[in-house]
Amino acid sequence: MTDASARPEVQRLLLGLLLALLLAAQIDQPYPEVALLQHLPTMLLLVASPALLRRWPLSTPALACIVVFLALHTLGGRYAYSNVPYDDWARAVTGSTLSETFGWGRNHYDRLVHFAFGALSVVPVAEVARRWGGLEPRGAALAALGWVLAISCLYEIFEWLLTIVAAGETADRYNGQQGDIWDAQKDMALAALGAILIMPFAGRGRR
Repeated sequence: MTDASARPEVQRLLLGLLLALLLAAQIDQPYPEVALLQHLPTMLLLVASPALLRRWPLSTPALACIVVFLALHTLGGRYAYSNVPYDDWARAVTGSTLSETFGWGRNHYDRLVHFAFGALSVVPVAEVARRWGGLEPRGAALAALGWVLAISCLYEIFEWLLTIVAAGETADRYNGQQGDIWDAQKDMALAALGAILIMPFAGRGRR
């Protein structure tokens, strides 16, 4: 079986797994007041994905990057990001927590997802820039970095606007600043770092 014939089946499996995770995340929602804000974009993308992939097909690795990021976001969204119980999971496996091991004073799951956004955006965005933008691999990698910086900035602006229009507790739970006044800058920096680390691989060639 050739890769061309296997690819649609693999991609359907990836999207199906993401849908299953999204539905599982709605069971006994611990933070229902922010669940819609967290999960609606992923649901809309899943609904639109057949039409989007027919119009702008992606390679399986590129789609896998998107699915992995959305899966990380879905897990974070279930626990309003600031309450992802990774310390409980680590204690159950190793007997100690990550916060104790590294001396963390806050929940860092949101930092992981911002870093993952940068790292996992490079392959699909560079692929789109090459295929439909006509860019060479290095130019496509730079375009991917620009995408990461722009979207990170716009997202932080969205969070700021949300604090203006939403109730204080809802906005605070969604934004997950956890008292850090430099939260937005750190999130953008981590996204940029993730993209920069992956850019050399995306800039080497089509493969």
